[in-house]
Amino acid sequence: MKLPDLTELALRNLRESVLRNSLTTIGISVGVASLVAMLSLGIGLQQLASRRLMKSGLFDTVVVTSRRDLRNFNREEERNGPAPGESRILDEPTRREIEHLPNVLEAYPDIRFITELRYEDKPHLTTVAALPPSARSNDAFETVQGQFFSSELAPEAILQKAFAEELLGKTPKAGVDETSVAELTAPLLGKELTMRYAQREAASTAPAQSGNEKSANDNSAAPADQSLAGAAYSVVSREQKLKIVAVADLDPESMRGPTRARVFLPLKLAESLHVMQPTDLREISRAASDQPVYSSVSVRVKSPSQIQTVEDAVKKMGFNAFSILDASKSIQQFFKVLDVFLGIFGSLALAVAFIGIVNTLVMAILERRREIGIMKAIGASDGDVKRLFFAEAGAMGILGGIVGVALGWAIGQVINLGTNIYLKSQSFPPEHFWSVPWWLVAFAVVFSFFVSLAAGLYPAGRAARLDPVQALRYE
Repeated sequence: MKLPDLTELALRNLRESVLRNSLTTIGISVGVASLVAMLSLGIGLQQLASRRLMKSGLFDTVVVTSRRDLRNFNREEERNGPAPGESRILDEPTRREIEHLPNVLEAYPDIRFITELRYEDKPHLTTVAALPPSARSNDAFETVQGQFFSSELAPEAILQKAFAEELLGKTPKAGVDETSVAELTAPLLGKELTMRYAQREAASTAPAQSGNEKSANDNSAAPADQSLAGAAYSVVSREQKLKIVAVADLDPESMRGPTRARVFLPLKLAESLHVMQPTDLREISRAASDQPVYSSVSVRVKSPSQIQTVEDAVKKMGFNAFSILDASKSIQQFFKVLDVFLGIFGSLALAVAFIGIVNTLVMAILERRREIGIMKAIGASDGDVKRLFFAEAGAMGILGGIVGVALGWAIGQVINLGTNIYLKSQSFPPEHFWSVPWWLVAFAVVFSFFVSLAAGLYPAGRAARLDPVQALRYE
């Protein structure tokens, strides 16, 4: 039997039992819609997590630390590299050298310190950190109330929500609704903070001292080593006025744990203040140098795929390097397992449709026994009969798959819209967590087609085995 004849005959048979075949096709559509909805949810959540991590700068950032910082030193590094005392210092020339490595967009120092800020003559102790201009794209600042820094040297500050609550004396209590960021921003925006900090001032020479005498302003005595005899620096108390320009709802440093900051300054401004850092005490041999020494440097690469290359280059320079590349692989593995489980649950409805196809085709055999007998009597082979039933099953599968994909996409859009309405009512930004890529559309239709063919195996075999003589006698 030729393909055009087979197609025409299959479509005619489907039209003869419109109601039953339509209900079977609807069952397939519901099964495919369930599968598409489940998988598109898993894919959407994975894409949402990836977008969040990319915007947070975690996926494309390598954190560089000095081997001289013993807090970051472990046994593996002890075996594979130079001793801490022989390692390079992570200073400004080194930062520039790292910034010029291939595939590196920028390398900026981690400047943070605990200090006192006064608001309306009331002292508040907190951690302050510096932000580069590129932090503007961080997802934590998408919903910021106010504006980002006007320039790199502007004496401005962005407050984290918890610190803004502290300034206004609105610390949330258990069982009480949290204060919205808008309520916190209104009384604070444009107001002035006074930051008191310890400034490091380098000196090229130090006066001779005898015994245990120390200068009142000097933080280090002349050491016995003659190579350090002139090394000295002073620590001077300074004040800096800061204008509050924004309040951030999300925490841009949530991954840092207890060391995360609650007040943020422009990076260039923080560098110009020469705030005393813990590394200044560790690198006493550089006391007379005007080049700052950093505890860590964050390196942004052009693409997450270049993370490992940049890490290896930094390690060859004699520094420690860390990224969340391995953690991201674990996240991807989690979402793959989630997709498998969602696909299994989504396929349950398709299994019910599978049974419906078998039932429909078996009923068609009973109704068309005489027709099948005539076909075989005039020369139709068993293969022709099987192909006819496969064609009918495949047609229902393809049509059901197409309708099911459209239905699954519509379900996702409705749920996404409803969820965003709820998020907006709770003052959260809208999210798009439902994704139907083209490969999922093709997979759903093809999968539906093959499931329908599998459902047609038994009815097609049963029809092909009919004895034409007995079939012609059937009334």
